[in-house]
Amino acid sequence: MNKHKHKLITLSILMTIATGIIYVANKIISATALLKDMLDKPNGNYYHWRFGNVFYRKVGSGTPLLLVHDLTPGSSGSEWEKIEENLSQHYTLYIIDLLGCGKSDKPEITYTNFIYVQLLCDFVKNVIGEKTNIIASGLSTSFAIMACSTKSDLFDKSMLINPTSLVELNKIPNKHSTMQKFMIELPIIGTMIYHMMVSRMNVENLFMERYFFNPFHMDKNYMDAYYEAAHINNSTGKYLYSSLIGKYMNFNIIHGLKSVNNSIYVIGGKEEPGIFDIIEDYAHFNPSVESVVIEKSKHFPHIEQPNVFLEQIGIYFNFEDIFCDEDHDYV
Repeated sequence: MNKHKHKLITLSILMTIATGIIYVANKIISATALLKDMLDKPNGNYYHWRFGNVFYRKVGSGTPLLLVHDLTPGSSGSEWEKIEENLSQHYTLYIIDLLGCGKSDKPEITYTNFIYVQLLCDFVKNVIGEKTNIIASGLSTSFAIMACSTKSDLFDKSMLINPTSLVELNKIPNKHSTMQKFMIELPIIGTMIYHMMVSRMNVENLFMERYFFNPFHMDKNYMDAYYEAAHINNSTGKYLYSSLIGKYMNFNIIHGLKSVNNSIYVIGGKEEPGIFDIIEDYAHFNPSVESVVIEKSKHFPHIEQPNVFLEQIGIYFNFEDIFCDEDHDYV
């Protein structure tokens, strides 16, 4: 009996020590990931929203244009750096860090499509204060579509970059995904798992294998900003990550897509998996959808081929004479 009790005490002590080591390691990882301070940008401000403070930058002058980055724990407004300077000469840019991303608050909640639809609508109404054009990337395109569908008076033209497939958006949480969400949200062990998933090596693999057509021409600043954004605020981005892998962000947007009266322009990277089928599906449910694919690009055509992307913006928003000269050199 005493022997058994002694083993239990020893096991408890070892578990306590191991937990303490993991806790300290988590704190060190979160702190060291911020050393380069890649997210420190000028012209920053906060929109004090109901679920937390939302960071955004306002730059340039002209017609308002809202830029909405892709939705991952490492996403932020840094995604638009390649085209920001040029666009700001002709638009008033509102570059937002979505809730749970970048320098915005990362509340310990279950993130859903509905939350981001409300955020976009409230941001346009309370911060921009007038009808705006919008460019959204990746999963965030689904929020843009639903926002345009529910509040068409707030939005004008919409540009969608590599929108998520309608099939993927239709997948709902199940027992397996719910368990994954639960594991990530555990206080210490969950944070350790999250740090493994957004480790420097995994971030580099993500950019090289999924995001870029030519990873050898990739700017390391984007990886650094992504890595930092995933760890800022003591790595509470894990709650967004848990909602993503739990499929709580998915939502059937077909009804919203059908009802959108605003002009929609889809831009795809030619090497993005399934992009031609995705575009075909979107156009099937809304025949007014226009589209183009950009050669030698994948998930981020606006980063890999910024000049070609700017040309498409010029064509779509009727500013081609402003963005390039006769030789297509951007000014």
